[in-house]
Amino acid sequence: MIIMKTKNILLAGVGGQGTITAAKLLTTGLMQAGYDVKMSEIHGMSQRGGSVSSQVRYGDEVQSPVIELGTADILVAFEKMEAMRYINYLKADGKVIVNDTEIWPMPVVIGQAEYHPDILGELAKIADAKVIPASDIATQMGNEKVTNVILLGTIVKAMGLEHIDWNRIIEDNVKPKFVELNKAAMAKGMALVAERASH
Repeated sequence: MIIMKTKNILLAGVGGQGTITAAKLLTTGLMQAGYDVKMSEIHGMSQRGGSVSSQVRYGDEVQSPVIELGTADILVAFEKMEAMRYINYLKADGKVIVNDTEIWPMPVVIGQAEYHPDILGELAKIADAKVIPASDIATQMGNEKVTNVILLGTIVKAMGLEHIDWNRIIEDNVKPKFVELNKAAMAKGMALVAERASH
């Protein structure tokens, strides 16, 4: 019997972006598919605007919920600066998906720090990053709050998890009036990765 190597997914964002919700949906889907799953949450300043990350590890047998530096298979950044903050967790051939949106942290807002003017350029030098305008797409779909589900869809596609019944996960965990919107957001995220993979 071959034991599946544990996979490491790191979600990083800013308070209020739904990072933890996306990680919980991901964890639920993986557990229902029969994987051993461990999830940990790390809140910076937990108020809106503080850094928030969630680590999801899955496989046949997962010992620890913590992703070591240099071992993440995929880093999904809900905000550009967060991609740089967590890039050292990525393994050498890991994937990066970045939501092309800017949310200034408090030190920048009050003038104590600067927001790097070319984060995506810097990121491109160190990783093969797919940049996706998830927040803009969510707004076009009518609700910016589904940004996190679009990004969840990118994880599903990038990690080859399409065999899991994500529509059912959404039906079971989302308020009825938002179910169809979230299903569409998930499909959109999966399609975005497929489009970029075919270029």
